[in-house]
Amino acid sequence: MAHMRRSLRVLGLAGGAALAAASHLIPAAPAAAPHALLVGSYHGIPGPYRTIQAAVAAAKPGDTILVGPGVYHEATTSEDGVLITTPGVRLRGMDRNGVILDGTLPTSPRPCSSDAAAQRLTPNGRNGIEVKANGVYVENLTVCNFLSSAGAENGNEVWWNGGDGSGKIGMSTYWGNYLTATSSFFAGSDAPMAQYGIFVSNAGGPGSVKQSYANNMGDSAFYVGACPDCNGVLDGVHAEHSALGYSGTNSGGHLIITNSEWDDNKAGIVPNSLNNDDAPPPQDGACPNGGTGPTGTHSCTVIENNFVHDNNDPNVPGSGIAGSAPVGTGIEVAGGRNDTVLSNRVEHNGAWGIVVHDFPDTETPPPISNCQGGTQVPGAVCYFPAFGNEVATNALRDNGFFGNPTNSDLAAATMAHDPGNCFHGNTDPNGVTSDPPDIQNPAVMGTCGVPNQGDTTVLVAELVCASSVFGTCPGVPGATYPRTTAVTMPAAPPQATMPDPCAGVPPNAWCGATN
Repeated sequence: MAHMRRSLRVLGLAGGAALAAASHLIPAAPAAAPHALLVGSYHGIPGPYRTIQAAVAAAKPGDTILVGPGVYHEATTSEDGVLITTPGVRLRGMDRNGVILDGTLPTSPRPCSSDAAAQRLTPNGRNGIEVKANGVYVENLTVCNFLSSAGAENGNEVWWNGGDGSGKIGMSTYWGNYLTATSSFFAGSDAPMAQYGIFVSNAGGPGSVKQSYANNMGDSAFYVGACPDCNGVLDGVHAEHSALGYSGTNSGGHLIITNSEWDDNKAGIVPNSLNNDDAPPPQDGACPNGGTGPTGTHSCTVIENNFVHDNNDPNVPGSGIAGSAPVGTGIEVAGGRNDTVLSNRVEHNGAWGIVVHDFPDTETPPPISNCQGGTQVPGAVCYFPAFGNEVATNALRDNGFFGNPTNSDLAAATMAHDPGNCFHGNTDPNGVTSDPPDIQNPAVMGTCGVPNQGDTTVLVAELVCASSVFGTCPGVPGATYPRTTAVTMPAAPPQATMPDPCAGVPPNAWCGATN
């Protein structure tokens, strides 16, 4: 019996080898051609799918889902309007302003309604489009009024989620183009609200978000975080009327923020280190493995060629740490390191045009975050020093007009570090103002790669004051900053739609056979 079993095993191996040897004689099955799946109707031609999620469920890798103009009230899961788990699909609207994924109830009197009775509230909050797969494009549409829980869970309009809270990179490529993310509803800092407009977390790229707009977000209009080497690009985006225009918690490595506009936020561009679930900290722009970045230095995180202006608005939605951002700040590096802030236009920010400061995080951290890159100090504080940042050749104008002590074009509130931070080549037609004074002097903080420190006394108190929800500023008598009076929610203005939504898609009834 044992001999028979051995013979069968030998016969099986021999048969397998013979089949392998002959496999080249059998033609391989052709790969399935990509398809276009049509949702709704376009130019009077109906598609076979009535909902976006139905087309998503039917899509295979390589397929394109085209969505005709209309308002889509989708609720695929208790937490998602549309959930994409198939890799390599492309979701594209035929008209950016006319294709609206609306988080309000189907009975809502109008798209993206601000009426309290029209909001679709759930215990855990909801996301508009959540992507949990590699290589997914989301393009040319509007998402609105997907709200968080009262505890600030979810509430993301478009989210590439590579493993939120895991401390690991679980996604590679992603692309977003011609997107609008907005909300019209705010009922208080402890109530459900839209938290993030366009949100990328735990993704290793390469990926990009381009030609997109977001406003009215309680945390940030744009976010790329939880990625030590993000391999990401934000290019041609516009952020308005949010607590933060951009937030990059624990982001770094290869990351470019360029050619974009940031205005009417509480604070504009804010890379930051936090001891939270976007682990591992810190925010570090150094090139991995000692490489050289695009500016020829050790830094691969570059904020360049942006227009950052008029970020003085206290009447934006907000909650938590983001909601207490220092009002009147253009670019704020909060506990971050090795970032390059280069050749931006920074104008009319009432507190500081560009400020770099250490950050003491008082959050209670989850188990996955252990103050990496920071120093644990008494009182459950994780102290993140800001160092190795270079602020150079920025065009500054009319910053610091709040007129409080330290309000200026440039500022640094950092303890002594080797290397410290450096400021050089920045200009203001009326003369660069700064704290410490004469910050670009080589003897102060004008030389890169050397030890130095900033103002750790009055400027620290001013930052606390600008972030305070109280009407007075303890420790800074007479200092005043704008305070919240009544949150407003301006409607998102119409945005440029994709020039040719049929470009590059498989043949279909809406686009013909030549695209």
